[in-house]
Amino acid sequence: MAKPLTKTQLIAALAEEMGADKKAAAAALDAVCNVTVREVVGGGSVTLPGIGKVYCRERPERMVRNPATQEMVKKDADKVVKVTIAKSLRDQVNG
Repeated sequence: MAKPLTKTQLIAALAEEMGADKKAAAAALDAVCNVTVREVVGGGSVTLPGIGKVYCRERPERMVRNPATQEMVKKDADKVVKVTIAKSLRDQVNG
């Protein structure tokens, strides 16, 4: 498995793809990240075309097992961030 891109490598790749300097690419990446975080925290979702959809889902209260003691413990309701991968990306990875 290939190593994931670091932020610096991603910014360099974006700058090359955009035909812009690294400062503009970093600003664009930060803007996309900030908008995505703001929307998901606010209860919305963000669709990144060709990549997928980022959204927040509520999980109900449930019983979970403590692996150290095997005791069943009640876990309160919480929220988790989910990503649904776009079909086009899945097809390209598997094709």
